[in-house]
Amino acid sequence: MDRRTPEAEGLDPVVLKDQLAELWNRKDRQTLHLAAFQGFSKLSEPLEALLTILEGCPGKPKGRSHTLGHHILMEFLTWAKEHPQVTLSSLLEQQALELQQRALSLIRDAQANFADNLINIYQLNSMDPAILLLNIMKLHSVHCYKEAAALSIKLKLQKDLNMEEMCVPLILQNKLGMAESFVTGDNHLEQQLVTLLDSWCHPGFREEEISKRFPHLFVTKHCMSLIDPKILTKHIFRLVEKFNIDQGLCPNALHKRRLDSLRFLMYKRFVEKTMTDENWSDHVQYVVADDSELQIQLVELLVKYSGCLSKASQWSLRYKIPRNRLPFGVWDTQQSLPSDLQQIGVRDSAKTEDWKPSRSHCKTFYQVPVTKENVHFVASPEALRRCRNIVLKEGGIVGVDMEWQPTFGCISTQQVALIQLAVLDQVFLLDLCANGFCQHPDTIIFIRSLFSERSVLKLGYGMSGDVKCLIATWHQLLDEPLKMEAMLDLLNVHQKIQRRKVNRTQKGHKEVVVGKSQQAEKGLSLLVQQVLGRPLDKTEQMSNWEKRPLRISQIRYAVADACCLLDVYSVLSSNPAYFGLPADLRSISSSQSEKKEDKTQKECQGAQGVSPRSSNTEKGLLCGEKPSEDTPPRPPQQLRVVCDNMLQGLGRYLRCLGVDVIVLENTDDHRVAAKLAQAEGRFILTCGQPFQSLRSQVGEGRCLSLDCSEKARDQAVRVLRHFNVQLTPSDIFSRCQACNNDEYAAVPRKDMARMLQQKGFLQGEDSIDHTILQQQQEEGTLGDILTPEFPRYVQCQWAPLSGLNPDTLTFPGGAPIQLHAVPPAVLPRIPLFYVCTRCGKVFWEGSHFGRVLSMFQEVLHIAGEDTKSAAAAQ
Repeated sequence: MDRRTPEAEGLDPVVLKDQLAELWNRKDRQTLHLAAFQGFSKLSEPLEALLTILEGCPGKPKGRSHTLGHHILMEFLTWAKEHPQVTLSSLLEQQALELQQRALSLIRDAQANFADNLINIYQLNSMDPAILLLNIMKLHSVHCYKEAAALSIKLKLQKDLNMEEMCVPLILQNKLGMAESFVTGDNHLEQQLVTLLDSWCHPGFREEEISKRFPHLFVTKHCMSLIDPKILTKHIFRLVEKFNIDQGLCPNALHKRRLDSLRFLMYKRFVEKTMTDENWSDHVQYVVADDSELQIQLVELLVKYSGCLSKASQWSLRYKIPRNRLPFGVWDTQQSLPSDLQQIGVRDSAKTEDWKPSRSHCKTFYQVPVTKENVHFVASPEALRRCRNIVLKEGGIVGVDMEWQPTFGCISTQQVALIQLAVLDQVFLLDLCANGFCQHPDTIIFIRSLFSERSVLKLGYGMSGDVKCLIATWHQLLDEPLKMEAMLDLLNVHQKIQRRKVNRTQKGHKEVVVGKSQQAEKGLSLLVQQVLGRPLDKTEQMSNWEKRPLRISQIRYAVADACCLLDVYSVLSSNPAYFGLPADLRSISSSQSEKKEDKTQKECQGAQGVSPRSSNTEKGLLCGEKPSEDTPPRPPQQLRVVCDNMLQGLGRYLRCLGVDVIVLENTDDHRVAAKLAQAEGRFILTCGQPFQSLRSQVGEGRCLSLDCSEKARDQAVRVLRHFNVQLTPSDIFSRCQACNNDEYAAVPRKDMARMLQQKGFLQGEDSIDHTILQQQQEEGTLGDILTPEFPRYVQCQWAPLSGLNPDTLTFPGGAPIQLHAVPPAVLPRIPLFYVCTRCGKVFWEGSHFGRVLSMFQEVLHIAGEDTKSAAAAQ
């Protein structure tokens, strides 16, 4: 076919590209804009020339907004609006198809905006789907799984592809987010993904099943750790909520969540002994439900935890467990049980309990300031009208609290069962479980009026969680959200008190005895203790709030939670300066700085902790401890820590910055951290309740607690400041984030290509420039190269490439290079690869270094030779 060439009849696009690149490097954007407009007009084939220019631009594979390629594309779009005649339809069919093929190769690894514009300019959605699918599967066949999925999403071809074939490799490469994006918007695909993940949670699932189903995948131990049932269960329930999928599609995850809940209940009842038998019994029946396997597990766990065969026998009789499934001794105990003990007794404590608690309870805990006669149940429109007349009086103050049935993660957001409204001398309990009362129009109208009334001050603690449950209770609040007026969340006030470290009990009671265990108070109970002198009794907190009638102890707890808000506010507002508060407490919640607090946090740090959002003078505080002013500066390599499994994200960040970190696995017990700290002289980083037991097993100051609600990046900054770590650009990526090793081997591109071909990951027809690769491969053989020039910002140990076994491609320690994780498409643009000699993970230079550098700018020390590399990464 006789084709015109831009070089013969118009401006050479390569010349235009060089001209624009020079202006881009000079940062002369105005001249670049003019040159682009004039240059595009001189091109004989603008659409073909644009591709030539973009293909020659540095940074074009990603199409990021700060690259020359992206800027040229945006300039072309602006120019094209003034030249509507420049369209693909003006070209011959074969010529248009060739341009579409070239455009396809550009968008494979491009960002969304860059790719969308190319798709529109070259009308890629109009191409034959078979051609588009062929391109996607070609990427997939050379292990560019992420790029294949991204291209299918951009071209909206997910329905034409096999979900498992596309998503399983992504999940095993820790790219579940991309798999989610692949299925999002198609209900059938969404259900398929959830069902797939759930099948991996089956107790009989084995990793060999994946290897048989996908023989081309290289399944490593690290891959299998990504599909640990504990991790998968969290993802499954998150996706069930996100996609609004019936939980019946994930029976294995539901069974695992219920089994974990059952073990938790056993621990609370028989180890901590912080749960009453009534509450325990209610929750066990809810968790076990009609699952016969869980019923059997219940009996087995009762024998293990309580050692009481009679109790196990009672529950086995209740659920009619077959004799052949009973633990040893339970059947014989069944036969010897008197008839009156063969059923689990149900006490009518609502009738037998006294309103006034015991004397010891009165001495230990905050007491309800109202009589039983002034506690009113509201379960009808008539009772609601009486409540409304009192609660919504102008100028009034109302303590607001809510209770709901614990579901132990089986349901993401619970519906409210009881709303407590406390005024000066009365408490109203709105019973949303009463027949027809919850969804009665008057009830919803009252709730809206309560929260929107400006003349009534509403007090709460961690009210964002309450609002979420209100929305789950009344879905109409999604369409027409609540108007929140005159609200004071005492959680914000409490956090301000903690930050100022001014509280009346700081030198007094830090811990109280609850039952037989000694635990530090937290949340609202801590605030009540600090302000009023005694904490709340939280024994009934985890009650079955949907069961009627409520026990007296439950009612007393519910009333106390609402009344204490009034009492705390009264004391704080009468002497705010004593607690380090402003005269107008209401100004705290309206302050912009306070609004930036963690809105979902339900608990404030315990008496021995400190809020993570410290003032500037308190930065670096960990667990109430401030680093000594004479703490000498240290490089990251000299800090050795062990991170609890609740801080895995922190551990990865610290490794990324060069700190020597051991991270506990999900299945590890917390006590493993103490053993490692003792054996290897490491500091323990933990959060939550394990802190109390771990710090007693190591030396003073060797166990530090962080707030789990804080982002991992902020936790890492806090740790660096606490230990006075001097972070430099040369420390970033000096350790393998996967295994903590600090030794790498540098592999040039030609050797990486040879290894990929040797193991079958690189075929002759792959879409890369094989001419260049072949020329590079002819330069020498594996290992006979000079030591490469390593990046100056990497400070680690370097292993000689000659130590690599050329046949097995393993290092002396036996770790094979993870070649399956190297997309062949990166070979043309990556000259040097870095391989961890312990686990074989392969790394290469990209934009990640610049992002990490930017994230930790505030704790970075840049001097001398680091300046250029840091500047280049910005």
